[in-house]
Amino acid sequence: MRQLILDTETTGLDPSEGHRIIEIGCVEIVDRRITERRYHQYTFPDRDIEEGALAIHGITMDFLKGCPRFDAIVEEFLDFVRGAAVIVHNAAFDVAFINHELTLSGPERGVLQDYCTISDSLDLARELHPGQKNSLDALCSRYRIDNSKREIHGALLDAGLLAEVYLAMTGGQASLLLPIDIGLSDAHTTVRARLKRERFQLAIIRPSGEELLAHKRRLEAIDRASGGNCLWKHLEAGQTEAKRGACGDCP
Repeated sequence: MRQLILDTETTGLDPSEGHRIIEIGCVEIVDRRITERRYHQYTFPDRDIEEGALAIHGITMDFLKGCPRFDAIVEEFLDFVRGAAVIVHNAAFDVAFINHELTLSGPERGVLQDYCTISDSLDLARELHPGQKNSLDALCSRYRIDNSKREIHGALLDAGLLAEVYLAMTGGQASLLLPIDIGLSDAHTTVRARLKRERFQLAIIRPSGEELLAHKRRLEAIDRASGGNCLWKHLEAGQTEAKRGACGDCP
């Protein structure tokens, strides 16, 4: 499964007011691994950059001199995103700008949705963390992802951070599935530790019905966002089927 994390920087907030894209960045994820493939391009907007936008991304008109216009790079951009599942944080903003650029480059281009599927990681974050801050910075802090280099916004930088955040949001507690035997060095040395049962008396805390329901909803959200690849959900379903099969009287 090929996914792309996409972000843009713009001259302002609203394409209907003539604002344009000045930077676009994409990071590729294949089979839940961030690859080395990137798409990154600055574009010349043919208009001034608003002071508010400049304060956010720091990209000046002097910096953009000599950069291509969007219609000069549109084909390579569309080739890069074609057929992918594209993930954007606050997708309505970026998609509106990209579709505006596609319209300006020629109505025959259609819209971004003609070339790829689009999902919004902000919607997913709000579903997983209702009532909490779900900006990219807030999510980096919540999932312990280092964003110390993000002094100002940048399309490729933000796409890279969002890729890590998205994998963290949709990955569940995958680290708990690591094998008990841990290989060390090239010799594949195995270290085993046995604990005597009588040394510990651990309390068993059963989840409440409300907690079980919240757990089920979270797994369903992760499963939708990952295209049906939520491992915990499939494991639990398999365990349920195994229990049924072990009891001949069970329906």
